[in-house]
Amino acid sequence: MSFSSTTTYIAPPDLTVAVNAAVTLERPLLVKGEPGTGKTELARQVATHLGLEFVEWNIKSTTRAQQGLYEYDAVSRLRDSQLGDPRVEDVKHYIKRGKLWQAFTSDARVVLLIDEVDKADIEFPNDLLQELDRMEFHVYETGETIRAKHRPIVIITSNNEKELPDAFLRRCFFHYIRFPDAQTLKQIVSVHFPDIKERLLTTALTQFYEIRDTPGLKKKPSTSEVLDWLKLLLAEDLTPEDLARDGANALPKLHGALLKNEQDVALFERLAFMARRDGR
Repeated sequence: MSFSSTTTYIAPPDLTVAVNAAVTLERPLLVKGEPGTGKTELARQVATHLGLEFVEWNIKSTTRAQQGLYEYDAVSRLRDSQLGDPRVEDVKHYIKRGKLWQAFTSDARVVLLIDEVDKADIEFPNDLLQELDRMEFHVYETGETIRAKHRPIVIITSNNEKELPDAFLRRCFFHYIRFPDAQTLKQIVSVHFPDIKERLLTTALTQFYEIRDTPGLKKKPSTSEVLDWLKLLLAEDLTPEDLARDGANALPKLHGALLKNEQDVALFERLAFMARRDGR
């Protein structure tokens, strides 16, 4: 099994090396990077490219590691026992399987995505150490041990919102997705907008990188945001000349696709004010 760029996803050489190394080592691939750089989409593309089922576990601040294994609904069992329901004799009726259980018991190898692991409590990664290492876990209510029929390809994403434990990091193959350079970004854009005119693309990406490099920017626009912006430019049939910025207006056209908070909008308004003042 070997992963590479697909018709809908441009993977830089270092990223393909990381994916294939993790598969070879049978270690989880921990992927970090700015939001919007394609971390989640990477897992989907790996599954599609390798022809494997895709299992996705989206992590929230309230998610517990146990939920990925299974949950025991004791309340429902108690209620059913009070109603005389015969199902209470079999505790399995009250076991809800989690995403790891689903991935472990699949009849074929799967790609398991644990998305945004850093959103959960700091102990969350530690609580999954043994399960991801041994590819098995114990169900205390039934006394059975669930073992992986086929070791899944595990991809874990993080937005770097908090540090992950060293013991967890030791068990992973790590890769940081750097923001793509101009040439790689052009390739990415061409996948989504194959008919975009070269002059418009060059002008738009030049302006986009200027915006990203503006000192004091609170949130730099990401790959997904530049794709949204280009989609709007094409929908409005704007030309390279329409994108021109001057001292009177430093804000880019349709800036709401790129600037996502009032501080950054105010920053560009201040730049416009300073440019007008210096021009007098």
